[in-house]
Amino acid sequence: MGIVKKIQNSFRKFIVGLKRSPKNIPLVVLVISFIYYSLNLGNMSNSTALVYGPHMGLCQFAILLLSTLSMVCMLNAFPKRKKANVPMVVLLFGMFAVKIICAVHYRNCIYTATHRENSPIDAVKNVFVAEASDMLGVYIVLVAIAAALVALMPLYTKLLKKINTSVEIEGNDDMEAIELSE
Repeated sequence: MGIVKKIQNSFRKFIVGLKRSPKNIPLVVLVISFIYYSLNLGNMSNSTALVYGPHMGLCQFAILLLSTLSMVCMLNAFPKRKKANVPMVVLLFGMFAVKIICAVHYRNCIYTATHRENSPIDAVKNVFVAEASDMLGVYIVLVAIAAALVALMPLYTKLLKKINTSVEIEGNDDMEAIELSE
């Protein structure tokens, strides 16, 4: 078997896996957003300690908690070989909304602290503040992409099912020629 055939076969198996479980597409985006946020918790904590805006720590905690819970909720919202669990899907979108609202509030607190008239925080000297703000912007985009993927799941599930992933077996063209009488 050549390298091209192996690549084609592995790609076919990947598509078959997606056809069986299309919920993995938004789940991967949720996992990426969770890991991205978790790896930047140091900048977030330092920014919370320096800026000390209203409810910044609570927003940070809510984002981390809901990031974890949204992955669990995603798995429960779309069980294998069953219809979608509508209350869990609604809860999932609620979590998306709360995460985005908390991230926007946190960014607004940073913006307010760096642009106030009396003793503004220097974002050049305190680089972690600017990095936290930028990270939250990317995180908001990742959560919005995950929400869009969940909302569009019925559409791309139908498109995935239209992809032909059957394997053609050589020598099976003429079934009548096979004699079973002997």
